[in-house]
Amino acid sequence: MLPWFVRRTRLPLLSLRCVDCGSESATTGEGRFRVNSNGKLLHVWLLVRCVSCDRTGKLTVHGRVPVGSLDPAELHGYSVNDPELVASTLLDPLFARRNRLTLDWTGAWRLHAPPARLDEAWPVRVEVAFDDPVPVRPDRLIAQGLGLSRNAALRRIKSDGPLRRPTSTGFTFTVMPED
Repeated sequence: MLPWFVRRTRLPLLSLRCVDCGSESATTGEGRFRVNSNGKLLHVWLLVRCVSCDRTGKLTVHGRVPVGSLDPAELHGYSVNDPELVASTLLDPLFARRNRLTLDWTGAWRLHAPPARLDEAWPVRVEVAFDDPVPVRPDRLIAQGLGLSRNAALRRIKSDGPLRRPTSTGFTFTVMPED
C-alpha cells in the first residue's frame, strides 16, 4: 500500500467581504490575536487583513467569557500569538460558522506522493491521509498524483467512495494496470 499525504503549505485565505473595498479575500498574515479584558470578562479576536486594501479586521474567538473559564495554556497562547493556536482556531468549523466565513484553500496545500514503482505488482492500493481538512476532489487529486489526465485516471481507478465530490477525510483507492 502506498501512502499519500495532503499537507498544508500555508494558512488558507478567508472568503470574507471587506467593508472598505468590497474584496472577497482576507488573510491572517503572521497570525495575531487581540486580547482585551473588561473587568472579569475577556474578549479574544483573531486579526485579519484584506488582501486588496490592507484593512485590518477582527474575528471573534471568544466574546465576554470569564477569565477563569479558559485554559491557562490557551490563554498564554493567545497572549504570545502561538502559530499552532492560530491554525487550530482558523481551521475550527465552529469559528468559521460563528464568523460567517469560508476558507479558500487554493494554493495552500501540496500532495506528497511517492512515485509508484513500475516493478510493483499491479493493482496498487493507495491510502490518502489529510493532515488538515483541505477540501479536494479525489479525481483531481489522483490525476495530479499519478500525472495523468482526469479521464485517464478515472479509467484506471477503483474506489468505494465518490470521486467527483469534495472530501477532506482520508480515503483509499486502487490503481489498475493499463489495458
